[in-house]
Amino acid sequence: MASSNTEPVIIVEGLTARYGEVTILQDVSFEVYRGERFMILGGSGCGKSTLLKHMIGLIKPHAGRVVIDGVDITRADEETLHRVRSRIGVLFQADALFGSMSLAENVSLPLAEYTDLPPELIREIVRMKLGLVNLAGYDNHMPSELSGGMRKRAGLARAMALDPTFLFYDEPWAGLDPVTAAELDILIRSLNEGIGTTMVFVTQELASIFSLGQRVIMLHKDVKGIIARGTPQELRETSSDPRVNHFFNRQAD
Repeated sequence: MASSNTEPVIIVEGLTARYGEVTILQDVSFEVYRGERFMILGGSGCGKSTLLKHMIGLIKPHAGRVVIDGVDITRADEETLHRVRSRIGVLFQADALFGSMSLAENVSLPLAEYTDLPPELIREIVRMKLGLVNLAGYDNHMPSELSGGMRKRAGLARAMALDPTFLFYDEPWAGLDPVTAAELDILIRSLNEGIGTTMVFVTQELASIFSLGQRVIMLHKDVKGIIARGTPQELRETSSDPRVNHFFNRQAD
């Protein structure tokens, strides 16, 4: 079920993405609502991660625009873009933790970059964020000392360091066993429901799509855009598109 708030906080309008002369996405448009858990689905090579990178301002589109909370980030100056990014947290497919830094040092990085808070307050915030993801007491541990699931949670703590309005996830379940992935689902849901953060996921993990997804779009590389949109249940049960059926039944494309 989508958020009851009908005002979009993320608008992607007519987005075309290219790498050189190769078009990856063509004229893609959709909206995300406040507090929603929104998912971008599709098989490998359909442009899911490319779309996410455009949505967080890492890449500028060839055409179209991305508007986040009223700010067109495709045309924003660096100062405005920096301000918008301070309200965005990202958990990449690889946890992207720095192996030479402790968990506390990793989580403190966004606070050091975007705030002028004193060190003692940063340490307190870091402890609180690690506690939120069930890693209390692991401040001084190195990433190499943790399991894959713990590293994902540490990456999530860092993504949440600045109390972001928006959290973006790029295949957060990659490399996790089913039990650990389900535990991460529970944690993500509790954060969404407890804090109200708007969440956007890139994924093809069916279990988590049905566990967390409220509304989804599905991309396909052949059309370089969206072939279906709705709830996961709607796409699985009512779609007449064989490509959608193949995805949800895990048949060969």
